[in-house]
Amino acid sequence: MTVLLWGVPSEPPMALVGDALRALGADVVLAHPSHSGGCDVAFRTGDRLEVELTIGGRTLRLDDLTGIYLRSVEPEAVPELDGLPAEDPRRAHARRVYDGLVGLTELADHLSACRVLNPLSAMASNLSKPFQAQAVLRAGFATPATLVTDDAEEVLAFAALHGQVVYKSCSGVRSIVTAFDPVGDRERLARLRWCPVQFQERIAGPDVRVHVVGDETYAAAATTTAVDYRYARSQVGSDARLAAHRLDDDVAERCVALAASLGLPFAGIDLKLSPDGRVVCFEVNPSPGFSWYEQEAGLPISSAVARYLRNAST
Repeated sequence: MTVLLWGVPSEPPMALVGDALRALGADVVLAHPSHSGGCDVAFRTGDRLEVELTIGGRTLRLDDLTGIYLRSVEPEAVPELDGLPAEDPRRAHARRVYDGLVGLTELADHLSACRVLNPLSAMASNLSKPFQAQAVLRAGFATPATLVTDDAEEVLAFAALHGQVVYKSCSGVRSIVTAFDPVGDRERLARLRWCPVQFQERIAGPDVRVHVVGDETYAAAATTTAVDYRYARSQVGSDARLAAHRLDDDVAERCVALAASLGLPFAGIDLKLSPDGRVVCFEVNPSPGFSWYEQEAGLPISSAVARYLRNAST
């Protein structure tokens, strides 16, 4: 059973999955984003489309792979290639292999039993939070009252209506959730004309991150007074405390269904358990950096990912 890992091997999520796969006896092949060491991808047409991957002196066909886990990095962002002239052949090679691996991961589950976590096309749903919110509602979760605007007066009216409000990016670019101050932030509102921002009512209650792996769920609750628990140290001076959380069965089922509806067999779903009984969903992360949750809350997420990738027929 051979599993392809495409990403930086020292990055914690990639390292944890690699270790978990080796513990299961899997044959692990690594494609580093620099795509050095003779890495190449070839597509051949005939009676059927075939894909061959050459890496580390080995040649693998798509049918040889049971799974692919990717946390890909664009060649232009790879430190090993930084500073090379634009015409350097290593840059061209890395881009060609990157594009080939994108094609491989997009085609894998159509041409074989190989499982992919997750194709970049499926990850695209996170590029627009308002678009993703439609899937969240269809899955039966609540969403916070939301305003995406470049109009300062609309923001002030929204804040007056909802009282406590937060703001963040409406794209897939990671941002820090920050409390909006109608007085202190008033002058900064003029910047909205250059870039619309997403404003939401601030929901009380504990944050719960749910990692979905196939039809399994692993949840962790965060305890902190910070607005954004991920950045609690900078916001309130100490890290959030994470602990394993048992989801109600219906919430777990909705999380699995939501991830599946977005084509994401592996996802990180951010929930808020409101005191009024609502289970509010903020977003679905299509490439979750799960290592913090695994290590702090004792959740065996990497083992679940490894089992999913290794057992393509189950």
